[in-house]
Amino acid sequence: MAPKPLYRDPIHDGAADPSTVYDPASGEWVMFYTNRRADIAVDSPSDVRWVHGTAIGLARSSDGVHWRYGGTAAIPAACTGATLWAPDVERFGGLWHMWVSVVPGVFRDWNAPRFIVHLTSPDLRTWTCGDRLDLGSDKVIDPSVVALPGGGYRLFFNDERMGKAIRTADSTDLVHWQVRDRLTDTPGEGPKAFFWKGAWWLVSDAWKGLLVLRSADGTHWSRQPGYLLTEPGTAPTDRAKGQHPDVIVAKGRAYIVYFVHQDGEDEAKGDPAWARRSVLQIAELSVKDGVLSVDRNAPAHVDLAMPAKENGE
Repeated sequence: MAPKPLYRDPIHDGAADPSTVYDPASGEWVMFYTNRRADIAVDSPSDVRWVHGTAIGLARSSDGVHWRYGGTAAIPAACTGATLWAPDVERFGGLWHMWVSVVPGVFRDWNAPRFIVHLTSPDLRTWTCGDRLDLGSDKVIDPSVVALPGGGYRLFFNDERMGKAIRTADSTDLVHWQVRDRLTDTPGEGPKAFFWKGAWWLVSDAWKGLLVLRSADGTHWSRQPGYLLTEPGTAPTDRAKGQHPDVIVAKGRAYIVYFVHQDGEDEAKGDPAWARRSVLQIAELSVKDGVLSVDRNAPAHVDLAMPAKENGE
């Protein structure tokens, strides 16, 4: 059974925005996450330097239950910037790909430009600069990329210039992208698209729980009523809304990994800065009558141990 929290960053105690893949070379799961600097001093509640100057952290696990810190990702500064957010790591064509949100500096407010950069790696350890994506906006973040069933690829992202709408872009080569219309009519961030139980799903952080969309073909989407992980959990470290998720689909089951701010914990009563801290939690998803659901308070019996023959594709 997975513990609560699933994972806590030992450096700055601000793990958020996870992206998790299975590495067949090491036989381990590797989680990339935004390493928020939740422990640094700031001048005022409006000073958001603690979410800037962030590296992409790494955690590793053989079973999805027990995770250990693995340092930070070796992402070249030449094509990125001082602040890295919300990685999405995928394996296509025998090569690892990362799309990461970049803020070119460390800022006290939210007004800086942001963009998405593509990198590649043969081994999840060394990363090579690719292109900065041209998505028609100077404030785009939170990429999620999937291979389409008919060929090509689709990128889901947050366009902050369009009221923080979730938008999509298509590509045939993972280099050139054609931006499509907005997907959501409500603001949100952290979209995660995945295929499971015969349907495409998209979950995204609406800041009051997770918005859910469903699609039969990956193109035409319908919104599910309500939100997931809106109500705080009952266990310590899980007592706030769930945010910016990842979804792991393995062995026919699906698990949602989400981050939780620590404002609902006892430590925050005497230390308001404790609320900036965040941890990662995991819960199992279920589907009934076409509706996606999750019980964050149920024991999470996670089974991600892979046989040696798994190839990670």
